[in-house]
Amino acid sequence: MTATISHPPTLGDRPSSPSLRLSLAPVGSAPALLDGAWWPRSRDLEAELPSLVAVLDPLWGRMTRVAVNPLHWPTVPRKVPVAGHVVNVGWFLAEQDPHELLLLSYRVGRWNLLVVPPQATPDSAAWLMAAASDPLGTSTASRLMEEAARLRTVTETDRAVEAVWDSEGGHEARCPTARPRIPAVTAAMLNEPKGM
Repeated sequence: MTATISHPPTLGDRPSSPSLRLSLAPVGSAPALLDGAWWPRSRDLEAELPSLVAVLDPLWGRMTRVAVNPLHWPTVPRKVPVAGHVVNVGWFLAEQDPHELLLLSYRVGRWNLLVVPPQATPDSAAWLMAAASDPLGTSTASRLMEEAARLRTVTETDRAVEAVWDSEGGHEARCPTARPRIPAVTAAMLNEPKGM
């Protein structure tokens, strides 16, 4: 009989990730419901978490625990190795907002980040990151996601209306180089007698 033992990958086994997409509330701002937003490139928590923690450790103290709602994370590892230490990962279904990541630092504090979906458009992600980093923000992560969806729907509706307008000739009216639809008046037309 043989047994296969699988060791978790170390940081050296992982490819280096591109720059981290993170937006944080200003230092010293009044406490808000969210401390910022993180836009991971995938839903692979084990691959994404090390680069996030590596940036946050010097800012917020050594991260020791992370909690997520497993609704949007296909796999939730129990432990993730990060620069020189291990972060314990837990999950809560009913107790935690599905669009939020909770980070705990040993004896320092806790922080809540909105998790921007990896497939979000750059415009939507920029809006979400700015809203979650607003020190005066009073919205939860899920509420911001709902607002972003509403804004996206309004934008798509506006684009659809504009497309209909363009297809009916409306674009010509907006184009400064478009020819006017009024027939040109020539000198011969002006000199014709009126009663003919």
